[in-house]
Amino acid sequence: MQYDVIIAGGGMVGSTLACLLGKSGKRVAVLEAHQPPPFSSSGPYDLRVSAISRASQRALAEAGAWEGVAARRSCAYEAMQVWDATGDGQIRFDAADIGEPDLGHIVENRIIQLALLDAIQKLDNVDLYCPDKLAGFAVDDNAVTVTLHSGTSLQGQLLVGADGAQSRVRQLAGIGLDINDYGQKGLVCVVQTELPHQETAWQRFMPSGPLAFLPLGDGSCSIVWTLPADRADALVQRDEADFRRELAQALDRRLGEITAVGERAAFSLRGRHAEPYIQERVALVGDAAHTIHPLAGQGVNLGIKDAVGLARQLQAIHGDVGSVKVLRAYERARRGDNILTQKAMEGFRLLFGNTLTPWKILRNAGLNVVDRMEFLKYQIAKQAMGI
Repeated sequence: MQYDVIIAGGGMVGSTLACLLGKSGKRVAVLEAHQPPPFSSSGPYDLRVSAISRASQRALAEAGAWEGVAARRSCAYEAMQVWDATGDGQIRFDAADIGEPDLGHIVENRIIQLALLDAIQKLDNVDLYCPDKLAGFAVDDNAVTVTLHSGTSLQGQLLVGADGAQSRVRQLAGIGLDINDYGQKGLVCVVQTELPHQETAWQRFMPSGPLAFLPLGDGSCSIVWTLPADRADALVQRDEADFRRELAQALDRRLGEITAVGERAAFSLRGRHAEPYIQERVALVGDAAHTIHPLAGQGVNLGIKDAVGLARQLQAIHGDVGSVKVLRAYERARRGDNILTQKAMEGFRLLFGNTLTPWKILRNAGLNVVDRMEFLKYQIAKQAMGI
């Protein structure tokens, strides 16, 4: 089977890339080990959600998937309220202030993947191999030959690793990884609150880590609570009544009491960066290339930016899309933005985790000053939205 591009990983990033390339006429194969469970509007919300920026929404629309997202369920958030637990510093971003209908959408990861897989099915030049996954690959001067677990052999000009933080493509290619273990975990669950969420994303910065309440369409909230790893594990096992009380207190009771809590889970937080992103006939995108701290919810948005950046580069090529010369342009375009965002998130984590009095005074004053500077807030919001 001959392809222009073979993509290992049919998640949000890999499928976005497949759709964008497929719409441009490239012949694409997508390898995905697991079909996501079907969606039911009456079913509970998933634990894993993403804050989709305006730039990512536009990319998904171009890929032919946003309509499928909207037909299932998502929640637009119109404001973001951020404050420091150690003082009176706070800042509020409002979509109306920048002439936008919303700041972004909170969407379950599974729904995005399902919508993208629907879009793939409509493209005759994109083949989905599912359930199946990469077993190995070999590169020569003219092609990359990929072997699947099923025994199928595929050949293409380029193999893209979109297979997550534990990327098999990256490992087999021998690409090194710079890892920063934050010693923290992200505790996630879906909760019901006494007061309405007001289509607002709420985030409180505490020395132990930020707590975010992300609005969902049925009035509930998806929470991401960054904590020291041992405390996160303990809270996952905590009696529900005790957990509800502690969670309400952690959010400063901005949404009143927590009235119900769903399943809880905690996942380790590590910063990762591949060096390099590319080799001859191999490229990495999304979590296979980089992971960042989730405090600003930018991880999937960076991955979708990777998909758009690589697609733009390959769409312009009418010859061999797997040469290092072609791939180097993609790496140059994306590495700087990814490193800058990763370091900025780590800087915020350290800044808000510092308990020394001068730093507490400085950051609280800084939040209040920026909150009064409308033009600066406008620029920050536009940057976060990718527009």
